[in-house]
Amino acid sequence: MNARISHVLKKDPSSEPIIVEGWVRTKRESKHVCFLEINDGSCLKGLQVVIDTKNFKNSDIIAKITTGAAVSCNGTLVASPGENQTVELQAQEIILHGEAPVDTYPLQKKRHTLEYLREIAHLRARTNIIGAVARVRNEVSFAVHNFFRERNFLYVHTPIISTSDAEGAGEMFQVTTLNLDNIPKTPEGSIDYSQDFFGRKASLTVSGQLEGETYALALKNIYTFGPTFRAENSNTKRHLSEFWMIEPEMAFCTLEGDMAVAEDFLKYVFKHVLDHCSEDMQFFSQWVEKGVADTLKSVVEKPFIHMTYTDAVTELEKNNSHFDFPVSWGVDLQTEHERYLTETVCKGPVIVTDYPKEIKAFYMKLNDDGKTVRAMDVLVPRLGEIIGGSERESRLAVLTERMISLDLNPDDYWWYLDLRRFGSVPHAGFGLGFDRAIQYITGMQNIRDVIPFPRAAKQADF
Repeated sequence: MNARISHVLKKDPSSEPIIVEGWVRTKRESKHVCFLEINDGSCLKGLQVVIDTKNFKNSDIIAKITTGAAVSCNGTLVASPGENQTVELQAQEIILHGEAPVDTYPLQKKRHTLEYLREIAHLRARTNIIGAVARVRNEVSFAVHNFFRERNFLYVHTPIISTSDAEGAGEMFQVTTLNLDNIPKTPEGSIDYSQDFFGRKASLTVSGQLEGETYALALKNIYTFGPTFRAENSNTKRHLSEFWMIEPEMAFCTLEGDMAVAEDFLKYVFKHVLDHCSEDMQFFSQWVEKGVADTLKSVVEKPFIHMTYTDAVTELEKNNSHFDFPVSWGVDLQTEHERYLTETVCKGPVIVTDYPKEIKAFYMKLNDDGKTVRAMDVLVPRLGEIIGGSERESRLAVLTERMISLDLNPDDYWWYLDLRRFGSVPHAGFGLGFDRAIQYITGMQNIRDVIPFPRAAKQADF
């Protein structure tokens, strides 16, 4: 395998031949010299390739090389007189693998809007900004697995097709093999799912949590990291219909332990990005969100403040006149409230706990007051909620009663209730939306620009 440009740029000049492969970002020509900037996606910078056109064997190839063309360049590294690089490649041979005609190639050397780049998602990874996002996304993925591996968590693959709604919201994509032009019906006139592939109604999962709990109550500490789906017809900068979730579940763990792991997890991931993606983070801080790297550093260095939902509401009510959505006890906190708590009140990350049961999921443990649950949301400056979690309800009778109160049929969750019948223990977990975390880390304003191929309402082109 030939050298990646990220490694070549760190080398010293040498007479040893080297081959560099990539795509042409720019081409400049003078009387007897041609300069190419080659990039292979391994780093933000490209490598300058210098061609002595007067003495070059295949001079006819040079005319065909344009922005976007794919080339292999064989030559030696020499010291560069330019200010932006220490070495450059003195080319002896160039192979043109694929041309990119100037009149049709959609990525010329100019700034393109992110809206335009979404229309050519199959090519946008060749740009500086999307390439930088991809490298950060790669490093964060590595950090996620490393964090849990170092702490002896087991990685569990939970199903993508599910027959239960973990969130209870009902916004799920249905999976069926029924003939939609001739749907079978029962004598009562409803859809006869007994004739469907799974023999019952099935959907794409909104969460791997419930299945994850089954393995946590056998293996103690596990985590899932996979795609989830939500058929929410919301066309905002923060919503996707297909997104990735990280969901650890821990047996013999209470809310306090859950919060400690969540804090350690975020700090670990953010520090990894700062340590391993300095060039890309500098790019984001300069061109996307001023000071985004400093925000991450602040989250890493500051202890997270803990605050109950009741205390948070009391603090927010003092400033209701400033909010688009006034706060009162019992309402779900909006992004503006979460940002106010982190940026104005606490000036740093906050973990809000003990939310009203009416605004949280059925599986969260009921507090002794009968009004609140042992839930926690991790809030960070500039975004608001980044992690949501809870201690899970481990008492069979309480969980069953909670399901019934929310019009959920306990029979549909018989296997989940079995976990409370056989060897139940206190257990807890949380969920981190991976794509939203990447959005926060990079400062990108639209979540559709941090996932390779975004899926949203009326958008599934690539």
